[in-house]
Amino acid sequence: MKKNEMKITELYSLENTMAKPLLEEYEYPWEVLPHIGEFIKELGAKLPKKEYDCPANGMWIHKTAKIAPTAGIIGPVIIGPAAEIRHCAYIRGKVIVGAGAVVGNSTELKNVILFDQVQVPHYNYVGDSILGFKAHMGAGSITSNVKSDKQLVMVHGEDGDIETGMKKFGAMIGDGVEVGCGSVLNPGTVIGKNTNIYPLSSVRGCVDKNSIYKNQGEVALKRES
Repeated sequence: MKKNEMKITELYSLENTMAKPLLEEYEYPWEVLPHIGEFIKELGAKLPKKEYDCPANGMWIHKTAKIAPTAGIIGPVIIGPAAEIRHCAYIRGKVIVGAGAVVGNSTELKNVILFDQVQVPHYNYVGDSILGFKAHMGAGSITSNVKSDKQLVMVHGEDGDIETGMKKFGAMIGDGVEVGCGSVLNPGTVIGKNTNIYPLSSVRGCVDKNSIYKNQGEVALKRES
């Protein structure tokens, strides 16, 4: 994947997220991460009170969303229409849950944008990441958002590296991506649209759109149906 293929406009269809105004301000998706919390506060204050409940300061939940009584939610957060927050999910703040998205049992989110209809339904950890429209993470798959040596995260493109200046940076996951069960997306991972990641994968670097990731160094393009 080249640098120009990592841009927001290449990875995401912005009509499928309430975070569109924020994303339109930047070129690369990870540039958005430090600004999610403030954007939520600004947007939340403008949301129609007839449609959204505000049970606590910095927390906006659409009246059609389903929230399990055992879920833990910390603001700032916006949970969109028809979203589902299941048993023992833990939302740690600075999170946008898009319309129709599913946050499953024991799933933890922190500083994240979930586009509409994203599914993170079973034992997932998603931190400092953005998941595109209809992206799905299989059971037990996670985004690792801090390097083991605690150094700043760098994104590795085919045509050169990009220094992010960030210590915490999980994964930028494009629209329609399927992440297999038990996979780990290492810090600074970028996955192009409509790509499938095999179960139990350890993904580093960037993966082209419309691909099947089998293991490091073995990536096949999907056949057109």
